[in-house]
Amino acid sequence: MISMTNVYKSYENGTKAIRGINMHIDDGEFAFLVGPSGSGKSTILKLITGEIFSTEGTVIINGFDMNKIKPSDLPKLRRTLGVIFQDFRLIEKKNVYENVAFAMRVVGATNKEIRKRVSYVLELVGLDTKTRRKPHELSGGEQQRVAIARALVNNPRCIIADEPTGNIDPARSLEIMTLLEKINELGTTVLVVTHEKELVNQFSKRVIAIKGGRLISDGTGGYYDYD
Repeated sequence: MISMTNVYKSYENGTKAIRGINMHIDDGEFAFLVGPSGSGKSTILKLITGEIFSTEGTVIINGFDMNKIKPSDLPKLRRTLGVIFQDFRLIEKKNVYENVAFAMRVVGATNKEIRKRVSYVLELVGLDTKTRRKPHELSGGEQQRVAIARALVNNPRCIIADEPTGNIDPARSLEIMTLLEKINELGTTVLVVTHEKELVNQFSKRVIAIKGGRLISDGTGGYYDYD
């Protein structure tokens, strides 16, 4: 669950990035967060992951009150989130299986747990036949699928996808979004941050639109225009 109540965020240089945002995403929801460059999307992501904290207002992420969270609890919060980046951020020297397994090793999973879970998520994302390929041997769409598998492997409550289709072609973009939709149907909350209107408008999902740090619309229907 993601909840923001009357949230403001100002940076030290005086930039007012967020101006009174109220946003609530329930467990199991699928939502797009959209807006032009500089609208505050990245700031909202950083507030969710605990990279930064609000100047005013209340931010609660998966039961953690971000205004009161202890530094020692930030890793616990982040284990409830799976983050997918535009630039994939795969380890070039590791193959597909190793890239995904690494995310489990850092949280202390056993080899048995790793084998079972990694096999499951790679099959889910359609890469079970490419487990030994290195990132440079994969297409952009396949690399993003590895990144999705890595985000999923520790069974997070919520997937945050930050411009997940920014580095792949339109056909692969649709495939990635359809995969995220499938993941959501399995029970995981999905928040997709994007500026790609055409892609968003192909899905009848909740669309939260912001501009100038303010929420300008929030509804279901799959169409938005922030201009």
